[in-house]
Formats: sequence, structure tokens, C-alpha cells
Amino acid sequence: MTVSSVLVVGGGIAGVSTVAELRKNGYVGDLVLLSADGLPYDRPPLSKEYLAGGRTLESIALQPAEWYADQRVSLVGDAVAVALRPDAGEVELADGRVLTADRIVLATGGRAVWPAIAQVRRDVSAALPTGNRRERPVVSPIHVLREVGDADRLRTVLVPGARLLIVGGGLIGAEVASTARGLGVEVVLVDPLAPPLAAAVGIEVATWLHGLHADHGVEALTTTVETLLETSTGVAAQLKGEPDSREFDAVLLAVGLVPDTRLAEAAGLETSRGTLVDSAQTTSHPSVLAVGDCARLRDHHRAEHWEAAQLDGARAAATILGSVPPPATAPWWWSDRYGLHVEGVGEMRSPDAEHTTVVRGVVGEPPFAVFTLRGEQVVGAVSVDDPSAAKAARRMIDRGVDVRASDLADPGIDLRKLLRGAR
Repeated sequence: MTVSSVLVVGGGIAGVSTVAELRKNGYVGDLVLLSADGLPYDRPPLSKEYLAGGRTLESIALQPAEWYADQRVSLVGDAVAVALRPDAGEVELADGRVLTADRIVLATGGRAVWPAIAQVRRDVSAALPTGNRRERPVVSPIHVLREVGDADRLRTVLVPGARLLIVGGGLIGAEVASTARGLGVEVVLVDPLAPPLAAAVGIEVATWLHGLHADHGVEALTTTVETLLETSTGVAAQLKGEPDSREFDAVLLAVGLVPDTRLAEAAGLETSRGTLVDSAQTTSHPSVLAVGDCARLRDHHRAEHWEAAQLDGARAAATILGSVPPPATAPWWWSDRYGLHVEGVGEMRSPDAEHTTVVRGVVGEPPFAVFTLRGEQVVGAVSVDDPSAAKAARRMIDRGVDVRASDLADPGIDLRKLLRGAR
């Protein structure tokens, strides 16, 4: 069947990548991108440069406004999809309009998690977000960080001397802690894991990274929050194990996201911790695809990183065009904190009977990198201020290169030379 029209619901990196790849690879039909946020923007800067005030919304746009016209993409901004009717190829908007297409791509992303804290003042809990940014509280001192409006609201309280509690020490929590300290904010960060991110970077690197908080004046605690109560001046937070509550001007809840599957569920598509898709990004309905944070490949964990969403878009475009999808590649992510650049690739594993860990350089003295090997093959790596090591490790994983641990550990050996052993 010839596909003459495509509608992409969602203006994040997955949605924009889908339309870009379609046009790049010769699609000439009607192409509509529905973006609830207006001009689609990049999310990673929201916890860093944009939050700090160093970048404008225009500067973090995924594409300039004129790009959509140049690519003959109809950008429908500031509109929210409220219903999906797959059999009819229809998407209904909140204002009553109905858009139709031969193929619909769901790129609805995810919603920030609001953890089950035992006690939150009634008027706060009644206003917890449902996923529509217009319904989020605009005056509450309890924040999440997922959209540009979240960053705008949080930025207003990040003033010198302000007291900020961050709940969650993962990538977003750590990045905001770094940004807030740079703005002169007093920061307390709590996480029940000791240390956070051990599964992603290994225990040694995670311990060192988490220790950077104390080095930069952040009070990092291994605990949980039992209650949050709004006061006339901010928020009273009761931390587990402490006799008295602490007063903060604001709280950031940074404990992850849940996939936004509401359209898919209401339309009868199969969902389970995401809208279920096959390797071609096709959902349980052949006319509907799903990409990015809202999608999950059957029998796999969801990937929530930027590039994973971008590659989903490329695969969806290939499916619509009936062309060859991009080759599989090891997952890759990055993060920045306290002036350091961290990259991870593949799967980091703790040493065991099958896996060994190799350090290139010295952990805690950037630049350095840590590799996980299974036998003589790299399966994962993490680098700090050494992006070339992460890039080389990714190629080793993708190509199945056999390497010697001693060569990986030797800073004097160019990792690119080890790639010559690729099969």
C-alpha cells in the first residue's frame, strides 16, 4: 500500500527525527508533526544551560522554524491530541479538530514521576500533573523537570542562597544539583541508593561521581523523603532517620519518568510499561507506529536516552518507506556535571566469572575510562572527559572486536588501532 500521508504525534527528538528521516530518504507525501509545545526543542539543556539562563528557547530548538517549511512539514503547534482512532486513521485534538493520515506515529514521550511520598498538602496533591503541561501547578514549590515550562518555573527559585531539595540522584538530579550550585543555591540531594547510577557506570565510577557533590558543596544523603508539606515560606521535608523536618524554598522530584501511553491505551493498542512495538517500531495495529520514550520493544527494557529516541525515528521512517532500517548499535548516553563530561556505552557489568573490568587511566583523575569485557570482547564502557574512548568502545562492541585487556589499559596505545582487528 502506498503511504501518501503521515501524522507524527509528539515534537520531541523521536518525532522530529521521524519526519527528518522520511524527507531525507525520499518521502514525498503529506507530513504533519503535532507538537504540544509549539516549536520542538531539545530536552537535555533543560537541566543544564537553559536552566542556568545561558541559552534561550530558540537556541535549543531541534530545528529552526523555517526548516519545517523548507522540508514541507506541516507543524501543528500548541495542540494536544486527545483521541486516536487507528482503524479510521484519525487523531482528534483538544480543540475538536480531527487530523487523518495513512500512518500515525506516536511520539508522545513520557511524564515525570511523582513518587508516592506519604504526605503532601491536599492542594498540592490535587494538582499533580496528568501529562498536559497546561494542567501543571504553576505556584507550587514542588517541581518536576520534563518540559520547558518546568525549567522556567524552577529557574525562578534558583537564586543565590535559596534552599533546594533534590529527590533522586540519577542523571537529571545530579545535573540540576550542578547547575544550582553554579547559581549559588544551597542544595541537599537525597537518594536511597548508595551510590546512584552504579548499574549504569559501575560501582567505582558511581562512587566517585556521587562524591563530586560533596566536593562542590552539595549535601548528598542516602535516605528517602517521608513527607512533604507546603508552608507559607516553602516546603517542610521530613527525611527518614531525622528527628525534625527541614525547610526548603523548593523541591525537585527527579526520580524518572513513565511512558505516556494514554492515547495508545484508549485506542486499544497493546501496552505494558510502554506502547509495545516490534523491531520495525510497529504497534499492535499495523497503521500505527510508536517511537521514543513512549515505546517499548517487546521482551526488552525501554531505552530512555536521547540517541535511542533518534534511532527509533529512523527505524519508523524506514518501515513507512519500506527501506532498510539503520543497523543496530550499542546504546550510548552522556551527561555533564561540575564541568565534567560523562559518556556511557553498552552494558556495564560488575566483575564476575564471565566479566572483567579494565581501567584506562586512573578513576577520579580525568580523563579516564573503564571498560567491561566478556572474555576478550568489550560489552560496555564509561568515560569521563574522554569521548574518544567511548566512541572506540562502541565500535568495538558493534564490530565484535577481540582486544587484550592490557592494550585497553595502556593510555599509550591508540584505541583506534585496536579496531583493525574487527571481523
